[in-house]
Amino acid sequence: MVRLAFILLALFLAAARADAAQDDPRLDGLFAQLKASRSAEEANEIQSTIWKIWMVAGSGEANLLLREGVAAMSRQDYDAAAASFSRVIELEPGFAEGWNKRATVRFLMFDFTGSVLDIERTILLEPRHFGALSGLGQIYMALDRPEAALKAFEAALAVNPHLDSVRAAVEALKKELAGDPT
Repeated sequence: MVRLAFILLALFLAAARADAAQDDPRLDGLFAQLKASRSAEEANEIQSTIWKIWMVAGSGEANLLLREGVAAMSRQDYDAAAASFSRVIELEPGFAEGWNKRATVRFLMFDFTGSVLDIERTILLEPRHFGALSGLGQIYMALDRPEAALKAFEAALAVNPHLDSVRAAVEALKKELAGDPT
């Protein structure tokens, strides 16, 4: 009986990990729905569900650290946030959102090189991470690299065509690169 309980617990833990973050089997359908959605309201609901899935790490400790990092970031304690996200990455190096959150806080700390490295890891783990792709575009804008920014923003829109601010940035960049002063 005890052996059966251990086997069931092991199966449960393995299933929980398989359904966490970027490995969650619901994501493929959600991304298909996101591309097909016709209203902003529907798209926002799907995006919210995707973000909720992405925010689930594979362990309680990593989830707690992730929440602590987000709270530190919201109170602009970027050093504490970076430390929390770094610890998440140490615990779960295959968890895309840990890398993305650290990329975000590094961006806020003007560590663009570190942020780009973390975004690259995020995208390696979850190529559909429209948040990381649009963040990469923001970094390239800050670095005055409009061609690279345009490429990153277009990649984000290919995954999620409902990012209005990213679409506006693409339009502005295309005008700028074409030499249109308006």
